[in-house]
Amino acid sequence: MEGEATYRGTVYPWHCDHIGHMNVMWYVGKFDEASWNMFARLGLTPSYLRESGRGMAAVQQNISYKRELLAGDLVEVKSRLVEFRDKSIRILHEMRNAETGEIAATCEIAAVHIDRAARKAAPFAPAIRYAAMPHLVPSEPVSA
Repeated sequence: MEGEATYRGTVYPWHCDHIGHMNVMWYVGKFDEASWNMFARLGLTPSYLRESGRGMAAVQQNISYKRELLAGDLVEVKSRLVEFRDKSIRILHEMRNAETGEIAATCEIAAVHIDRAARKAAPFAPAIRYAAMPHLVPSEPVSA
């Protein structure tokens, strides 16, 4: 998958479960960090979200686990924007073992742009749409 690097890190021993591989909670966390980096590239920066009273809320997340990651493995997530709608976006993440290049997991996440005061979906500002369009690379949803 072509995409933008949105996360780089390491698997630490405390990320591993009783089987010896990275526990699912850490995959979710690393994909979440990648999402926030991708949001910032689309103009949804922390300062924009604070100043505008807007936020992003995940509404669906589908993860496919392909290969285990072990303590000491280097991790890279690449992401791409696959759908941009009036009030929502869909991002596809691909997590790889950075040393071997093997795909460890994929994650497709749908997120909604919200008005934090009203607690409901809100349209993206034109400036966000403009910033996001160069990142849009439509694709089919990932299947498990």
